[in-house]
Amino acid sequence: MKKKTTIIGILAVIVLAAIFIFTSQHKKTTEKIVLGSQGTDTQVWEYIAKSKEAKKMGLKITVKDFTDSASLDRATAEGKLDVNAFQSYAYLVTYNKQNKNSKLVALGTTYIQPMGLYSKKYTKLKDIPSGSTLAIANDAAAESRGLKLLESAGLITLKKHGVNDLVNIKDIKSNPKNFKIKTVLSTSAPNILNDNSVAAVVIDNNTAQEAGLNVFKDSIYHEKIEQNTKANVNVIVTAKKNENNSQYKKLVKLYHKKSIQKYIKKKFPAKVEVKKNIKYLTN
Repeated sequence: MKKKTTIIGILAVIVLAAIFIFTSQHKKTTEKIVLGSQGTDTQVWEYIAKSKEAKKMGLKITVKDFTDSASLDRATAEGKLDVNAFQSYAYLVTYNKQNKNSKLVALGTTYIQPMGLYSKKYTKLKDIPSGSTLAIANDAAAESRGLKLLESAGLITLKKHGVNDLVNIKDIKSNPKNFKIKTVLSTSAPNILNDNSVAAVVIDNNTAQEAGLNVFKDSIYHEKIEQNTKANVNVIVTAKKNENNSQYKKLVKLYHKKSIQKYIKKKFPAKVEVKKNIKYLTN
């Protein structure tokens, strides 16, 4: 009987040890991630951070709001932020060209927001008089995107350029109606609509939404979703050294969860989901 009790005791210890080891190996750890964003993207990620899906995936996300785009990328490169989610692929390319010693990488795609041309004076492109002033944002990526939009609208013609090439005012090849192109701070663009000296303003969608503008209803022209606008797809970004971080990559899957997309489509209908491999942007 004593021998049998000993055997049972040993078996019990073995079973408990096995359970402990199994539990330890399969215990779900919570990964803390500090994410930087701005504008309406901050609102989206604050919702995502509190979602059941984030908890299920073992992600504890702290969202920090920034007002300056350059500071967001700088903080990510310096490790003050783990990731950021606010910029287009074109903006990322520009940042990396200017900061070769602190490059960032895209972990995945999120959405595209068609940029629009707005006016309080005209409802049709053809009505904009010759010699009028058109305003676009003054940072390199937004300036390039704004000029490409004006070209797509048929208002100007640019020198030959690739999809991911940045262009500036010097790249205007033809301007038959002699439009004056004025650069302004992107955040002040909605206010420029009230300037009588400006006929129309190109406004990025985050800024437009914050000003209560709907790109599909209020703009007189907006970008079409096509191959030539893929550089404008927004991405989740991290420092180069973290490009293979499996926990950070989970943010991409989390963003595209059905329940998350349902919220985004209802709250921010102009954020059109883009669920593509990163190679889609580089090819």
